[in-house]
Amino acid sequence: MAVIVDEMLKMSQAQLDDRFTQSPTGEIPSGEAKGTAIIAPGTTYTQEMANFVNHFAWQGKIFDPAKGILRNKILPFGLNAIIAKVYKGPSWMDGKECIVLDYSETSLVAHWVRDEIREVAPRIYLGKVYLGKKRLIDFALEFPASG
Repeated sequence: MAVIVDEMLKMSQAQLDDRFTQSPTGEIPSGEAKGTAIIAPGTTYTQEMANFVNHFAWQGKIFDPAKGILRNKILPFGLNAIIAKVYKGPSWMDGKECIVLDYSETSLVAHWVRDEIREVAPRIYLGKVYLGKKRLIDFALEFPASG
């Protein structure tokens, strides 16, 4: 699975956008996913920034589809915080269905943030982060093999 995320870290923004728009929505995931921030895609800094963010700020997300929410794993010790509502809806990128991670009603610190994800490979999702309506960065989520 990590091979696909490694490939995404080497893609340009246009390639990431194509991968997102050409991928199916997938099912709303369940359980814990390892997160990888994709910052400055297509540059030599992408991997270093992903490592920095993963170590000091954000490690991933934990989905609870029964409750329709997720929690982000943040800080170096993996605090489960910053809750989002999770549902399917139209993407701000292309208008097609995606899985929306909506912080507007659940988080004081991130109420202006919206993430969108689609399943780009089995148990691997590519995400877009919006601040207001402005697209900020991309990220990957890797769920462990089930069973």
